[in-house]
Amino acid sequence: MRSRTVGKTGFLRLGFERRSGHTILANLERRSPYMVQRALHCDEGMPGLAFVFLITTTGCVLQGDRLALDVTLGPRAQAHVTSQSATKIHAMDANYAAQSQTITLADDAYLEFLPDPVIPHRHSRFLSDTQISVAPSATLLLSEIIQPGRKHHHPDECFGATVLSIATSAVRPDGRALFTEKLVIEPRRYGMRQTGVMDSFDVFANVILCAPKDTAERIHERAGAGVNLADGLAFGACHLPNDAGLIYKVLGRETTQVKAKVREFWGVVREEVIGAALPPPYLWR
Repeated sequence: MRSRTVGKTGFLRLGFERRSGHTILANLERRSPYMVQRALHCDEGMPGLAFVFLITTTGCVLQGDRLALDVTLGPRAQAHVTSQSATKIHAMDANYAAQSQTITLADDAYLEFLPDPVIPHRHSRFLSDTQISVAPSATLLLSEIIQPGRKHHHPDECFGATVLSIATSAVRPDGRALFTEKLVIEPRRYGMRQTGVMDSFDVFANVILCAPKDTAERIHERAGAGVNLADGLAFGACHLPNDAGLIYKVLGRETTQVKAKVREFWGVVREEVIGAALPPPYLWR
């Protein structure tokens, strides 16, 4: 299918509002292949938290796809947004796929945006741009886990993507810039097994926490850092500029290890910001 046809240019707009002590999905607008069914309230530790699954009817991302996601939280709203499964970027012989994401948090809003990993297949080209507007008193936990490809499917699938570009920038509601980060992966041009790149690791997690300065300091003290080459795991947190929060990175040989460390950091964030513990992992997680 050509670009700009039905099913190739999807968008999803989610607007969360706090009403009567609970957060509801007050606004929903979508176009295929994006879909959301309803907001669930399934977390006993945070009964007012709106839990939403992002669904794509195609099940994968193909060349020529253009996807747009807009998530807005009103004052004191609390939401958890995740995906139905991993985002699979299929092989491409022409064009590329792109997604744009806009996240807006009002005063005292709290958003956990924790989608499943991105799996770029061999010869895929994927561009992602995320624009964040976050109030000083709001908290955003944004996670991106990137796998090397289908490394157990074929040897050439491991770091076989043509290009993967992921950009993230954040501002205050008044437009004051906080930070910008861009990750560009081009395995054909630059070796991924170099020291200082991926070395012996395969899976990478990039976790951004936008939070008030005092909260970020407490989380940073608990986050820790470590490198264990025998177990194939490395992790650590550092401060974002302009007192924007923290950035937490994890490297691992397997996705399970990396997801476990991200969940550990997520648990610290929730305890420090909300004062609630995470529920037990779901069986499908």
